[in-house]
Amino acid sequence: MATHLVWLRNDLRINDNSALWAACRQRDANVMALFIATPQQWRQHDMSPRQADYIWHSLQLLQQALAAKGIVLHYYQCADFSASVDYLAAFCREQQVDALFYNYQYEFNERERDAATERRLTQQGVTVQGFDDSVLLPPGSVRTGSQKMYKVFTPFSKAYLQRLRISLPECLPAPEPRSQTLPQTLPALAPFDYPRQAFDHQLFPPGEAAALQRLRAFCRQPVLNYPEQRDLPALDGTSRLSVCLATGTLSPRQCLHRLLREQPQTLEQGRSSVWLNELIWRDFYRHLLVAFPALCKNQPFMTWTKQVAWQDNPHHLTAWQQGKTGYPIVDAAMRQMNRTGWMHNRLRMITASFLVKDLQINWQLGERYFMSMLIDGDLAANNGGWQWAASTGTDAAPYFRIFNPTTQGERFDKQGEFIRRWLPELAKVPDSDIHDPHGWAKKNNQRLDYPSPIVEHKAAREKTLAIFAAARKASHVMPLESMNEQF
Repeated sequence: MATHLVWLRNDLRINDNSALWAACRQRDANVMALFIATPQQWRQHDMSPRQADYIWHSLQLLQQALAAKGIVLHYYQCADFSASVDYLAAFCREQQVDALFYNYQYEFNERERDAATERRLTQQGVTVQGFDDSVLLPPGSVRTGSQKMYKVFTPFSKAYLQRLRISLPECLPAPEPRSQTLPQTLPALAPFDYPRQAFDHQLFPPGEAAALQRLRAFCRQPVLNYPEQRDLPALDGTSRLSVCLATGTLSPRQCLHRLLREQPQTLEQGRSSVWLNELIWRDFYRHLLVAFPALCKNQPFMTWTKQVAWQDNPHHLTAWQQGKTGYPIVDAAMRQMNRTGWMHNRLRMITASFLVKDLQINWQLGERYFMSMLIDGDLAANNGGWQWAASTGTDAAPYFRIFNPTTQGERFDKQGEFIRRWLPELAKVPDSDIHDPHGWAKKNNQRLDYPSPIVEHKAAREKTLAIFAAARKASHVMPLESMNEQF
């Protein structure tokens, strides 16, 4: 009897799991699953304690789901990726594994680990099969006419949609139950040797079943309101499925197929296509990681931006991290993330722009802080979003487009409903003045227990334009005409 091993990583589900499905195709094979925790590596990658806790809770639910299919989930904890390769090789020898099945990860360190694993196991006589599972279309499959990776999202998305209209990626069911003898008690999953931080199980219920339930509910009706509500942080207008996709309790193919089942017009640019566009953005950033591995190494996509004279101001960085900048929409957003491990997408753009364009602080510090706090932390999406906001990345906003944090607040949280939720010290400020609380306090002779703005936006904007222009000149890049747009 052949022995097949499924190596689980960011694919914590039994439905539409390419590696699991392939391992189970041979009906008489003995199938096992293995998850290897690597806390030291997680620390190097700034995984948030909330995400680690979410993974641990989801693993327990996955263990039960696999057991119901007759598959035992084995669990091991070691320091880092190098040690995980050694353990996996030893485990395969001990269990006499004939074939290993796993789903690709696209980050540089993960790809190096997987290549080392394939070399080691192939030498041991183990057949190794990998699958493109965390994307709708594999990296490298959507290219320009000259067979290069797109560097701008809009043409990429058009070519991408054309591929989907021709042929949809298959969405696989869970494998059939296997006639394998399981131990009477399942192996205990010890807590990770990693800092633990509790997360809100109502906002982010762990496990595959909860992810599927939220997906179905979102695709029935809320997805049709998404175009109008997605930028309003006071509303529950987003899917909040990002943590499910980041950890693999849900696949992007499940999202696509459920969306098309509930909203068949999606591929023809119906209202639901706006959410589909977010899934394509997610793939775009993954495809970029493979095409340009330097993105995984703290490098900007636009090389000339290495010359930007970032400011070293620990006081400003701490104020931004703690939500004490004196700009209500920025501070409310940062406190939401610090308290829950999640931030509304519009607010991620606003807070990132503020750090880089108002405080002139290196985007890499913001990217790292987000990863350390977000329950849905994902290198591709987080790096892509930060480089977009910082004007250092592919398809980035030009550096002269700078969000005005006050007008952003007025536009997307007009009455201050979201702001008051996270800044109770502004409770008595009227709606008309919520975005300029100190102006109101001065006019009305009131005292506020809320910091004054740490920078003046207009002056900060002019300074940012100057340092970016100087960086372009130093790198001998053709200058851009200045624009006076206020976003």
